[in-house]
Amino acid sequence: MKLRTLALAAMATALLTGAANARDQIRIVGSSTVFPFATAVAENFGKKTSFKTPVVESTGTGGGMKLFCAGIGDGHADITNASRRIKSSEFKKCSAKGIRITEVKIGFDGIVLANAKSAKRLTLSNAQIFLALANKVPVNGKLVDNPYKKWSDITPSLPNKKIEVLGPPPTSGTRDAFVEIAMEGGCKKVAGARALGLTEKKCHQIREDGAWIDAGENDNLIVQKLETNPNAVGVFGYSFLDQNADKIQGAIVDGSEPTFENIASGKYGVSRSLFFYVKQQHVGTVPGIREFVKEFTSEDAWGEDGYLVDKGLIPLPASERKVIAISARNLDALTM
Repeated sequence: MKLRTLALAAMATALLTGAANARDQIRIVGSSTVFPFATAVAENFGKKTSFKTPVVESTGTGGGMKLFCAGIGDGHADITNASRRIKSSEFKKCSAKGIRITEVKIGFDGIVLANAKSAKRLTLSNAQIFLALANKVPVNGKLVDNPYKKWSDITPSLPNKKIEVLGPPPTSGTRDAFVEIAMEGGCKKVAGARALGLTEKKCHQIREDGAWIDAGENDNLIVQKLETNPNAVGVFGYSFLDQNADKIQGAIVDGSEPTFENIASGKYGVSRSLFFYVKQQHVGTVPGIREFVKEFTSEDAWGEDGYLVDKGLIPLPASERKVIAISARNLDALTM
């Protein structure tokens, strides 16, 4: 009986910590916004080293966190990308599974509202974005279901076209950041909103009457849909605008264009930080994780003249990159 107990314990340990030995390729999940950056690093890593090119999947930030925090071992992701910082609830789920995490902030990204170049460029305020997309809005001193069907219903200077916005689903970090920065920011500027109880998360509720369309985690697909429908507007990260500048244009928000310089300087207000998270228990079992982190945090990759800038990443300041690179390569544990 004692021998059987020891054998079962050994099997359990192998499943939890040693099973990753059966896999010789890094598995990365998470944010669709970080996906092109992680893919570029993975491809360069595969070419420059003797390790296999990591597999990168675009599952959305929320979906990636769910996969990442599900457990330790061969069947679970090694790294997850995120277009927002990990939530305390997600950190607790990881911790409950015994997962230790290293957090790596990689740079900045703007969230853009874009339409086809064949259409008139939009000029919006955050308040108008809120009024166009919120589930409930103030009208004549009352909180009512959003009555605005056309952009011009909000103000006559906006296009006389149906409000039709293709955006990320609830599992997306881009959507999380969009509702927190643009929607909540706009909500604060709408007269009467606070008095009617529209504060913080109550400002995050997006309308469900068809004006907002969940378009999935494939931002390239949104770009394609905008080309075929000049009346539609898409919501996604700046990198996809940058990579498709011949097809689409970004809306001017509160007087600022979504450009590399404006996002880097903070002038363009609808912006956020990007991250990836490493499962420490898989380092040393799945080969190449430590080396992949080193490649991602190299100046050749994320520096001001790095190849990720060509993909649309807005670099961190040099002093911050230096500190984060040291922490990432030491695999410092995240605490919250």
